[in-house]
Amino acid sequence: MTGETSPRKRRPALTGAIRVDAREGNFLGDTRIRLLEAIERHGSISQAAKAVPLSYKAAWDAVDAMNNLSPRPVVERAAGGRNGGGTMLTDYGRRLIAFYRALEAEHRLALSRLATQMHGNDGAASMEEFRQLVRRMSMKISARNQFAGTVTAIKPGTVDCEVILRLEDGLDLAAVITRESVETLGLSIGGEALAYVKSSSVLLAVEDGDEGAPVISARNRYEGTVSRINAGPVNVEVTLALGQGRHVLTAVITHESLDRLGLKVGSRAWALFKAPSVFLATAA
Repeated sequence: MTGETSPRKRRPALTGAIRVDAREGNFLGDTRIRLLEAIERHGSISQAAKAVPLSYKAAWDAVDAMNNLSPRPVVERAAGGRNGGGTMLTDYGRRLIAFYRALEAEHRLALSRLATQMHGNDGAASMEEFRQLVRRMSMKISARNQFAGTVTAIKPGTVDCEVILRLEDGLDLAAVITRESVETLGLSIGGEALAYVKSSSVLLAVEDGDEGAPVISARNRYEGTVSRINAGPVNVEVTLALGQGRHVLTAVITHESLDRLGLKVGSRAWALFKAPSVFLATAA
């Protein structure tokens, strides 16, 4: 005997991250939870972004997405904060954190049990097949604007249907999809749906003198206030606060268009996009 012992066969590890899929959509994960916790600690979006870490823009994008998809505000801009203004969590936002952390603890226990059950002679192969399946089933979508709403009307046509989603009181969104898609998604009055709009599909306009709202064929027209402007080397992202201020809509325009429209933070502007530019989805 040499005194050497054969290495103990290691059990394949199974790790994962939680993504909350609810009526509001895929809006809650570890990074966003840590961002919310940092906002609670610092009362500042810039300080919270550094703590995560995230870029300032990415942090605001995450906040906008959560507020757009949540049935109630998660984060609010606070007037007269520690430095004259800031950002704060709502009670609903704090409850989301508590819910997520409790779910996370249960998730770790479930993964440990699953790894034990999958362990065996072909454990490594089974684990890899499982990982591949999860990767294939995980999707992200590139559309910048994401909303959750309630279906209030379905207007059938020969081929297409117009679907109206209520985002909040006084704020509706129209989508045009095929009759087949309405059936496939299981859309019905009172049901929930997610709406996606690419920022490149959103046009911006400003009022010209006393003419009021611009006259244009786009079905979706929203007046809002410019809340952020993020300038890139080629284009500019302009974010408008809509309705009661919780929902926001982002458009990508050129620097020339920004100058021509005279937009700045606090400006009033119109966001416009056609109903066929809206993609709808429902929970499986």
